[in-house]
Amino acid sequence: MCFVQIVVLAGGVGGARFLRGVRTAVPGAGVTAVVNTGDDVTLHGLRICPDLDTVMYTLGGGIDEERGWGRAGETWTVKEELAGYGAEPSWFGLGDRDVATHLVRTRMLDAGYPLSAVTAALAERWRPGVTVLPMSDQRVETHVVVDDPDTGRQQALHFQEWWVRLRAEPQPSAFVQVGVDAAEPAPGVQEAFDAADAVLVAPSNPVVSIGTVLGVPGMREALLATPGRIVGVSPVIGGAVVRGMADRCLPALGIEVSAEGVGRHYGARATGGLLDAWLVAPGDAAADVPGVDVRAVPLLMSSPEATADLARAALDAAGVSPSG
Repeated sequence: MCFVQIVVLAGGVGGARFLRGVRTAVPGAGVTAVVNTGDDVTLHGLRICPDLDTVMYTLGGGIDEERGWGRAGETWTVKEELAGYGAEPSWFGLGDRDVATHLVRTRMLDAGYPLSAVTAALAERWRPGVTVLPMSDQRVETHVVVDDPDTGRQQALHFQEWWVRLRAEPQPSAFVQVGVDAAEPAPGVQEAFDAADAVLVAPSNPVVSIGTVLGVPGMREALLATPGRIVGVSPVIGGAVVRGMADRCLPALGIEVSAEGVGRHYGARATGGLLDAWLVAPGDAAADVPGVDVRAVPLLMSSPEATADLARAALDAAGVSPSG
């Protein structure tokens, strides 16, 4: 039996798929996913946690594989009926199957259960094979600062409105995690870091996913105290993001949209940054991240096998054998 303990920082579709590869690469290991909740939003009275749900559905076999988010076999009667009433917002679609998850979550939250307990209860159905933890039980929501096209003045929009309704078209000047100052790592996060043989930073958005997780007070300190090596996977290949909107987010923080730029943003753990090792695509092999072990490996998660191979490469960089 393998007793390897692994923590993965994750957000979005890339994080969920990478977690699936980790689970395949180290069967029997203890894997804990610390998941971004800054994308969470309340719509139509329902609490929606997109990244937690994407992780849960992907690992539980319920994800729409083509889209990478939402439920497989989804129907949209509720969305159509809401539109019939003219109910706003109309730009965020709630699928019929997905609504059940949001109803159960909202009911439990309203009853006083913390998000970590609610997430554990929802995972009982999906059996993801890893421990799924929200980054915090406290409510944190990412807002995007953009220029109002009519007045030219700056305004803050919820991340979901910027991403879904506006398709990330307005150039962001800043990202603000509302509520983060009062947040703390969810129960189980500190213990997972303390026991980790390796911490893997998934190829998720460095700003609104990984950056939001690390913005929780005490999170970075707990992470850097882990006994295992910290290995990151670049979300940028050849100067372009594979999916998502990281290329719209990185310039707002003055970060070059490149594997080297993101690696330098994370920085070397030995000098107060984050990383011990950094995985980049073969075409980015010249990436220079001072103080970090940069390794070139195939990064495209084009198949389950390729994704598991990527996870194995990350574990190898962490000095961890999948066999324990």
